[in-house]
Amino acid sequence: MTAPVRHWATLGENTFVAGTWLLWGVYRVFGRALFRLCLYPVVVWYWAASPVARAASLEYLQRVQAFHGVIGHTPGWRDTLRHFLSFAETLLDKLLAISGRYPFERVRLEGADAVRSTMASGLGAVIVTAHVGCLELCRALADRDGGFALTILVHTAHAEKFNRVLQRLDPGSRVRLLQVSEVGAATAVLLSDCIERGELVAIVGDRVPVRTNRTTTLPFLGVDAQLPVGAYVLAALLQCPLFFMGCVREGAGHVMVYEQLADRVELPRGRRDEAVHKVAQCYARSLEALVRRAPFEWFNFFPFWDQGKTR
Repeated sequence: MTAPVRHWATLGENTFVAGTWLLWGVYRVFGRALFRLCLYPVVVWYWAASPVARAASLEYLQRVQAFHGVIGHTPGWRDTLRHFLSFAETLLDKLLAISGRYPFERVRLEGADAVRSTMASGLGAVIVTAHVGCLELCRALADRDGGFALTILVHTAHAEKFNRVLQRLDPGSRVRLLQVSEVGAATAVLLSDCIERGELVAIVGDRVPVRTNRTTTLPFLGVDAQLPVGAYVLAALLQCPLFFMGCVREGAGHVMVYEQLADRVELPRGRRDEAVHKVAQCYARSLEALVRRAPFEWFNFFPFWDQGKTR
């Protein structure tokens, strides 16, 4: 009998706030080299003790290689360890970004003019992103362009702990995490107010909802996958532009990629599912292009292609 697939939300974050502060202190006193010395043994232990995450990493790497050939060889267990280490390295970049200590001059913006134009008009936008790279570096755009408010919708209760970390590292941050399991009427009103004030609302598009089955099926890296539709329904409800955003390493810095998916998302009655599917396809293509550029920076360590199955 096949074991039931566990939902990604049941796997936990495996993040300890106390440990985060400890590693941050090591970096502040001794620099990145000793930070790595302390972090890598922890990563190797977690890699060895996490068969589900390890197998999910291997499945993803094999599929990105088969579809795009960007790794250059058939991925094996050593490549999964490299994948885990990439995630660990990104942890420090996240802390540096949140604290304002990241050298933002190393961030190159790609396709940001459309976002600037939208914000200059006084209207906000919905940004659909993914668990890829260091998304906290969206602060780079804020620092360069005079600041903006960003609300990030998250689906785990761990948001409260991470919010406290963020507030202590940067009390003046205009980036906030909003814990939601689904967007109800009260949340929709709150987000509508954000858009009318010219703010940005971000939501991930690569993990299925916790409490609902509002998904669409489409190919991702050559294999059918279930992707959530919440971002596209939200953009249609708020009647605002929809953008894709991702941030991955580039040389000694990062590149932040923006792509406008729609000026407005229209979901006509009778063709709603078809319209949602079409926008989701645009998102999937943008995400595939990004993981092709940085295959070791997509951080979904769970059975991604099985997440729509019975669990």
